[in-house]
Amino acid sequence: MTIREMLEKIESEYLSPFACLSSNTRGRKTPLVKCDVRTEFQRDRDRILHSKAFRRLKDKTQVFLAPVGDHYRTRLTHTLEVSQIARTISKALRLNEDLTEAITLGHDLGHTPFGHAGEAALNEIYSQGFRHNEQSLRVVDMLERNGQGLNLTFEVRDGILKHSKGKDRIDSRENLPFTLEGRVVRIADIIAYVNHDIEDAIRAGIISQSDLPRDYIQTVGDTHGARIDIMVKDVVKNSLDSHDIKMGRQILDAVEGIRQYLYTEVYPHEQILMEIRKATKALRELFYYYIENPHEILVKMSRNERDDISRIVCDFVAGMSDKMALNTYEQIFLPHPWNE
Repeated sequence: MTIREMLEKIESEYLSPFACLSSNTRGRKTPLVKCDVRTEFQRDRDRILHSKAFRRLKDKTQVFLAPVGDHYRTRLTHTLEVSQIARTISKALRLNEDLTEAITLGHDLGHTPFGHAGEAALNEIYSQGFRHNEQSLRVVDMLERNGQGLNLTFEVRDGILKHSKGKDRIDSRENLPFTLEGRVVRIADIIAYVNHDIEDAIRAGIISQSDLPRDYIQTVGDTHGARIDIMVKDVVKNSLDSHDIKMGRQILDAVEGIRQYLYTEVYPHEQILMEIRKATKALRELFYYYIENPHEILVKMSRNERDDISRIVCDFVAGMSDKMALNTYEQIFLPHPWNE
């Protein structure tokens, strides 16, 4: 018996009947010879972790664009926080932690530079529309490894595609992931950003602790750690031995209330909007520049024969880190001093 077969046996004996066993995966688009050591979901985790798109997450900001301080979240630290929360929930529910981790590590690979501001900009500019969850799937299916993609399992790809619900309620039943592990990631994503966006907004001086809606804060806790602890335990309590992942009504209403507070008082704050307008202008000008000068990127981009130039440019701009976008914008559009 190989180590991988032993791990599959342990899964089948220990995990919940609602868990997705790696031995029962629906498989990959291109079948692979199985590894002697790792399960299929462990292989997916490793493929994502070693991808170029994953490394670029460290230079993609979350809400606060191009922050000077070291402690603001980036897309990478957000991903790691989601992973920690999701794995804690999955372990407690005896779900497949490897599948959960693979989905979390890949869920935001398609995010643009400048966070959701960049996503909104490309959605407006690109004629087919742009949604980061769909782009994340495109990254792992087509763009990584010089156009070969990562060839991930169905369950990981499904979780990546369906991790986002936009502004829909947390308990929305629309477009749910196929596995409970995918649903864990979906709720862990919200727990992570609701809490770290509060912390970053306080650090930036946009709000203070006393500004937070007291009724909701009294329900879920006064500190970052307390809130995550209460939310995670509530998900576990209400999802044990169940075919669903959910919060109790009291905690759900509090999380929704805090989330709505962020959408009305933090994200549209003038200090943030001012930077968003700059970022949107930069991405718009970069997009149209490469539409007019495609030769500058065609040799760098993976594509299939059905992709038109706007699709290729969209992939290129979306794949930029904040730093690359700013440096490229400066090189193309700003004057440079002459050397003596």
